[in-house]
Amino acid sequence: MLKVHRYFHLICCLWMLILLLVLDSSFAGQRTTIQKKDRCPVCGMFVYKYPKWVAQIYFQDDSTYFYDGAKDMFKHIFDTGKYSPGKTADMITEIYVTDYYEVELIDAKSAFYVIGSDVLGPMGHELLPFKDQEAAQEFMEDHKGKSIIQFQEVTPELIESLDRRS
Repeated sequence: MLKVHRYFHLICCLWMLILLLVLDSSFAGQRTTIQKKDRCPVCGMFVYKYPKWVAQIYFQDDSTYFYDGAKDMFKHIFDTGKYSPGKTADMITEIYVTDYYEVELIDAKSAFYVIGSDVLGPMGHELLPFKDQEAAQEFMEDHKGKSIIQFQEVTPELIESLDRRS
């Protein structure tokens, strides 16, 4: 009887662990789920069609904006009031971009961006995000990139220059 009780206890603990893992991953997924109706506030494109390019911004009021590339996300950051009236860049709580190789969301502020490559995004010339500098360097060498920059180095002028190249 004691053996059965131990097995029962072990099985219950395993089920609880599985349940916790499933619940945790489902809640995490809700933060990043893109609906078919979601459009980029900058260009109006449907974002779900471009999962490899998705970027996201979260505001203090829990509103979420999705983009079809880092370039449009930066346009929103630089002119927040235009694309989300009543909000300011100071109200942004989280910013994500999709790592080009891993196709997973990463923190935009710690990403490395390759500019000037021969790879075009949905809106033409784009900043290509990577979670580490080594991957960015490899991509830059393989795709004729001009340079690697970080979040704080992105300027409105740089974004405009990418649009002019398109």
